[in-house]
Amino acid sequence: MDARTTLPTLGSLTWEPALDHLDLVAPVTADALRRWAEADPDVAALVAVTEIDPDLADTATLNAAFDLPVEASANCVVVGGARAGDERVAAAVVRAHTRADVNTRIRKLLDVRKASFLPTDRATAESGMEYGGITPVGLPDGWRVLVDSRVVTDGALALIGSGVRRSKLLLPGDLLGRLPGVEVVEDLAVPVA
Repeated sequence: MDARTTLPTLGSLTWEPALDHLDLVAPVTADALRRWAEADPDVAALVAVTEIDPDLADTATLNAAFDLPVEASANCVVVGGARAGDERVAAAVVRAHTRADVNTRIRKLLDVRKASFLPTDRATAESGMEYGGITPVGLPDGWRVLVDSRVVTDGALALIGSGVRRSKLLLPGDLLGRLPGVEVVEDLAVPVA
């Protein structure tokens, strides 16, 4: 077990152990959290959840309302492309003050000629999550989960979606890097201009 046993906190929100409040997350996220906790005991101690007003779910709005540092927020976007009729889909998790390098880095990782964001209706239907709440926790099998190395920096927190707009998850970035199926990638994101 990780030496850290204190539930992370951030800003002026009230954080609770996520495994004790699975009703606050998407069903696919709840299932993934349970499975992950069985494999990694740190999940029970270090993954927190907070309930929020869904109208505040967007990163900038949430950060302003609850005094959250943008450096802690991580966004998850879903990208797809095809090669020789073979579709390849990935979720990319990047810090909110950066943007996913879809046209260069992700395109090359997927080995496709062109990569683009999945249409919202498709991303939500296939993930079982709400728009604005998509999280790397509980994504469909077959989707790659790419996490920018800046998100998993030791000691840094990652504020991510919960699969729904009415809550957020908070966990150490290095624990997110241990989520089953995650590929930690250098330079997955570029600074926002």
